[in-house]
Amino acid sequence: MSYKNLEIWQLARIVAIDIHKMTLNDLPSFEMYETGQQIRRSSKSTRSNIVEGYGRRVYQAEYYKFLTYAIASNDETVDHLESLWDTGSLNDKVKFETIHSKCQELGKKLNNFLKRFESK
Repeated sequence: MSYKNLEIWQLARIVAIDIHKMTLNDLPSFEMYETGQQIRRSSKSTRSNIVEGYGRRVYQAEYYKFLTYAIASNDETVDHLESLWDTGSLNDKVKFETIHSKCQELGKKLNNFLKRFESK
C-alpha cells in the first residue's frame, strides 16, 4: 500500500493542482505574490502532511500529528480562498464554488479519517 492509494491524498492532490492553476490563470498579477502564493503553499502543505504522516505511520502519535497538520492546512486554504473571493481578486463564481466544495469535502474526509484513526 502507498499513500497514493489514500482517498484523502488523491483529493488533496486534485485540490492543490486546481488551486495552482487558478492562481496562475484567474488572479490579478499582484495576487500571485500575495494571497496566491499563500494559498498555493497551504494547499500543497495539506497534501505533503498526509504523505509525511503516512511515512511515519508506525509511530501512531506522529501519524496523528501530521493528519492534524493536514486538517489545519486545509482550513488555511479555505480561508485564503474565501479571502480571494471576498476581495474580488477571484471573481469566477463557478471556479470558486468548485474549489471551495472540494476543500470542504477534503476537510470532512480528513476529519473522518482522523476519527477512524482515533478509534483504533
